[in-house]
Amino acid sequence: MKYNFLGNTGVLVSELCLGTMTFGGEGRWQAIGEQNQQEVNEILKLSFDAGINFIDTANVYSYGKSEELLGQGIKECGLNRNELFIATKVRGRMGEGKNQVGLSRYHVLQSLEESLKRLQLDHVDLLYVHGFDFETDIEQVMHMLHDIVVSGKARYVGVCNWPAWLVMKGIAIAKARGWHTFIGMQYYYSAAGRDAEYELIPLAIDQKMAFMPWSPLAGGFLSGKFTREQANTGGESRRDKTDFPPVNKEPGFNIVDAMIEIGKEHNVSAAEIGLAWVRQQKGVTSTIIGAKTIEQLKSNIKSVETALSQDEINKINESCGLRLPYPSWMLERQAADRKL
Repeated sequence: MKYNFLGNTGVLVSELCLGTMTFGGEGRWQAIGEQNQQEVNEILKLSFDAGINFIDTANVYSYGKSEELLGQGIKECGLNRNELFIATKVRGRMGEGKNQVGLSRYHVLQSLEESLKRLQLDHVDLLYVHGFDFETDIEQVMHMLHDIVVSGKARYVGVCNWPAWLVMKGIAIAKARGWHTFIGMQYYYSAAGRDAEYELIPLAIDQKMAFMPWSPLAGGFLSGKFTREQANTGGESRRDKTDFPPVNKEPGFNIVDAMIEIGKEHNVSAAEIGLAWVRQQKGVTSTIIGAKTIEQLKSNIKSVETALSQDEINKINESCGLRLPYPSWMLERQAADRKL
């Protein structure tokens, strides 16, 4: 397992991050996974023994059950807390109450306290805001995040699912006030979903922030199970139940075909090729993996042994049929007359 610096923090995290969305299976999360405590412990032990030190969860995953199972699993497996880097998230609705959602100081501080109890921890290493809240002033949000870091209940703060201009606005406010600010970004990124390349990843690189892709296999679409000939797996996959994240199927099948072909050359699965593609992209710090079975987890971990050539990366890129959006294509054209 390789380790990368988490932005400019000086902290080293594994190039794969264990995602815990499959823990619990409460309510709408049932389609993602229904792992019980014994299965969670097996996953944690295997991941830790493979060198993964970065674990990602969120309070909304199975409405707190994922955090509970993770916290108990760390305890039962006897994992050294000082060798783990644990992230969770706030913003989502955690109850029926009027104020049990959003990024108000009221809700976030309450949510963090409850997450720490479920995790059986006195602090998390990274706290993400899980989305934007247009009803809460962004300066209040950044001030609150600064206060959380100062309190010691989170070592660092990060951001998920905000547009690039709002991330930069938050950073600018925090820097102007001398506050702690975002050190990392967690966003959807896969060969079938490359929107992050236009502004989000360049922003992370420019501001020396870590970038953590979620759903690197596009919710299982790039696992190799789905092809033009077999558009579903008869209910065996979460993709059969929910189109999330959304995928443009026609170019998506071209990508799958390319990954299957390259996988045969490496004697690995299409999924391992998909993970290798994400891991080798510019700006990527740690790729978030999840698995419904131990076999899937072993395959995902094994993907770090696959190194794609530039020709293979180009082949996958070309299969996407990607067109640059405006103003990216204009910037590319205008940059041509500044090249020596």
